[in-house]
Amino acid sequence: MPKPEKFGDPLPFCEPAWYQGAPSPYYNEGHRRHRARVRQFCDEEIVPYAEAWIKAGSYPHKELHKKAREARLIRVPPSLGGADDNDSFYELITLDEIARVGGGNILEQLGINSMALPPILSHGSAKLIRDVYQGVCSGEKNVSLAISEPGAGSDVANIQCKAVKDGGFYVVSGFKKWITGGCLADYFTTAVRTGGPGMGGISLLCIDRRLGGVAVRKMPTQFDSAHSTTFVTFTNVRVPADCLIGEENHGFKYLMVNFNHERFVLAVEALRSARVCYAEAFKHALVRKTFGKRLVDHQIVRFKLAEMARMVEALQDFTERIAFAFSSGVPDHELGIQCALLKVQATKTFEHCAREASQIFGGSSIVKEGKGVIVERLYRRVRATAIPGGSEEILLDFAMRQAAKTAARL
Repeated sequence: MPKPEKFGDPLPFCEPAWYQGAPSPYYNEGHRRHRARVRQFCDEEIVPYAEAWIKAGSYPHKELHKKAREARLIRVPPSLGGADDNDSFYELITLDEIARVGGGNILEQLGINSMALPPILSHGSAKLIRDVYQGVCSGEKNVSLAISEPGAGSDVANIQCKAVKDGGFYVVSGFKKWITGGCLADYFTTAVRTGGPGMGGISLLCIDRRLGGVAVRKMPTQFDSAHSTTFVTFTNVRVPADCLIGEENHGFKYLMVNFNHERFVLAVEALRSARVCYAEAFKHALVRKTFGKRLVDHQIVRFKLAEMARMVEALQDFTERIAFAFSSGVPDHELGIQCALLKVQATKTFEHCAREASQIFGGSSIVKEGKGVIVERLYRRVRATAIPGGSEEILLDFAMRQAAKTAARL
């Protein structure tokens, strides 16, 4: 077997193992070409402008998404006319390389689109799929998930945003909070209450941003972002009934399945963010001197770096295993436990690496300039990765409740 080609940063653990020449059963020549395309795109189209876009709080999304489509960063499933080789590793590579930029959420809407589209593709009408999907895949339109509310975050079954049937319309009133990408969204995949209390009364609607009564406000956040975290208000919005996604009062079930892919996306972003923290700290430790010797020559610093590398490499293997399961056709509903644990493992790894990288950089990690700027930025990003998609506590409890149910059936 020919030796795999090396790619990217040659320093140990600063890139995934398969980048550095390690054999892998997962990646083929198509993946390697895609990796090179995405790396080139990020280096040429994002990195030179990232600081200015972060400072402005936005990026030219229509222009950049169009370029991303032309560069084949936006991939179309075979069932909708895309290439046959479109497996989950292409998505993993794309998300990983974008996260390598080091914070700022530039192009994050591509990941949000991939979270908000699946319910429409799986359960929406042919017309709804045609109207929404074509625009999103061309890079001209965007769609965001609108689930969380001021009084219902991880407790999805408690949402209060109401949709009342009125002839050929649903009249929607209520609030949605912490909606990622709301300022860019042309459509919202929205959880609404059409029935009684609890999970059995929830439906999904695709709501067009242009409808009267839709208001979107950007919220200031702890972390730097050229994207948007938003508060969305629906005031007597008349949504055509054919924008119902699937069956009425079946929305909770659709969301629970969709969360698995969402957690995979968040885990990939956390994985590369953790690796960037390690890489920045390792390179700093090679040159920074204290007490007459390099930081890397201090045993305690080597220990910190080794722990970071150990956790990142273990997380890479876990993430690739889940990508392989998706690519092998394992149904989403069978991956709930694994995706929940993956997401927790990813955010805990990211949190650990951000903290230890900050310790290694010292004072340089607490100012928004200079050599520690990327670590400082990523440190403030941790909680915005750990909380969305289900908090760590909720996911750990969910995993063991599901495991106990499985054990009871054996």
